[in-house]
Order: sequence, then C-alpha cells, then structure tokens
Amino acid sequence: MSSSSAVALHIPDLPRPLQLYVHGERDQFVSRRIREEGVWEPYETELVLQLLQAGDVFVDVGANIGYFSVVAASVVGDDGAVFAFEPDPDNFRLLQANAALNGQQQRITPVAAALSDTSGEGRLFLAADNLGDHQVYAGEEERPSLAIALLQGSEYLRELRRLDLLKVDTQGSEYQVIAGLMPLLSTLQDRPRILIELTPHALRQAGASGRELIELLAQLEQPMWIVDHIEHRLYATTAEELAVWCDNWEQVPQNRGFMNILVGRMD
Repeated sequence: MSSSSAVALHIPDLPRPLQLYVHGERDQFVSRRIREEGVWEPYETELVLQLLQAGDVFVDVGANIGYFSVVAASVVGDDGAVFAFEPDPDNFRLLQANAALNGQQQRITPVAAALSDTSGEGRLFLAADNLGDHQVYAGEEERPSLAIALLQGSEYLRELRRLDLLKVDTQGSEYQVIAGLMPLLSTLQDRPRILIELTPHALRQAGASGRELIELLAQLEQPMWIVDHIEHRLYATTAEELAVWCDNWEQVPQNRGFMNILVGRMD
C-alpha cells in the first residue's frame, strides 16, 4: 500500500540520490513525514551517515519500510551488508520494494521476522495510524494482531564476523532484542555502535524495564550518549544516570517519555 510514485529523500551528504515508496494517508507518522519533508529523524540519519563507511555491516532491527536500511546501504556499498528485520507484512513489502527501487538488492538482506531472545512464533499487535508502532506484546489498548516469526538474533546472525552499527527501534521489545544478540555482541572483536530507543513505559509493558535494558547494554563496557535530536548533539552520560532516569519516569504511570541513546566510542 504505497503511494503511486516514489518520494525523493532530501538528506544532506547522501552518496547518491535515493527514493522511497511510502504508505498512503493511513500512516500519520513515518510515511507522512517522509512525504512532506523527505526525511525521517534527521539527526539520527546524520549519525548513521557519520558512523558508517564503505564495507561496513549495518543491522536494522525494526526496519519498517526500509528508510535507515536504504540510507545505510548507500554508504556501505557493494563490499558492505545490511540486514533489515521487519515482521509486519505491509512494511516488509515496502522494505523489499525500496531495496529494489534503489538498486540495493545485493546489499540489503530483508528478513520477515522480529528479533527476540528466543526463536519461535509470536504475535504482532497492530497500530491503526502509526504503522511504525506495531508491538510484539499485548499493550494496554486493544489491537488486532497477526502471527509472526521470532528469531533469536545471535543464532540467526551467527556467521557475522563484524557488526559496525546496530539500530534497534522495536516499540518496547528492545530488551529482548539485545538479550538475544548479546552472545554475538560479546564475542565480536570490535564492539558495534548501537543506536537504540529507550522508552521505560513500553519496556515495562513488554516485560522488562529501562534499568534492565541499560544494565544489559552496560555489559558491553562502552561509552553511552544521549541523542539530542533538537540540538543535533550527543551528550555523554553513564549507565547509572540513564537507569535512574528510567526509574524516575516509571514512577509516573501515564508517562510516555522516551529518548534515543548511542552506545559506543566516538573516536
């Protein structure tokens, strides 16, 4: 269910022009923003372009329609690789179409599944007007759902010998994703940088907590940064500071606050 023509992306410093098929008017978030402005999460996009180079490996967990996968593939080139995980069938079809549209079928490996800490069958609970807000757990509101495949990340990606940048945006199931990937991440010679969403309320609904996610990430013994998408800056922080922030936000049940964080060295 894409618009009739592709949307040109308006992103500074792209190696070459890119286009995307997007959802129609039903999606009021990612696709709408791309239609109107030609970009999604501008500072996070800037970071992806800054942190990747030719030959790198990028793993996109919660790839949606493939925006970050296509951007990353334009940088890593034919000697690099992109693995894009997306369990929703409509999003996945657009992900595949966008890889083909930009001539990146050899660079992007689309996977119709959600990463988790176990493999098996799960369910995806669908949002009505934000087609990037589907969840692999039953939340507070009633949502239709469909059966999906769950993959344990370290098992699926066990052949990887390098992973340069990992992006995880899974609407609350980030703890399970990282737990499944930890056996792989902890054995790589070079720790990857990780760009990940931190949403205490959603993490709790999915059966974990913000503190648990931060403490898990801290096992990688890498610096942590708050991604300031307003000022387009990274602010150095610590695992304990982030864990306390999560604890405080969880004290207010109606709080839906979130931030993106970056884990990894910037030198």
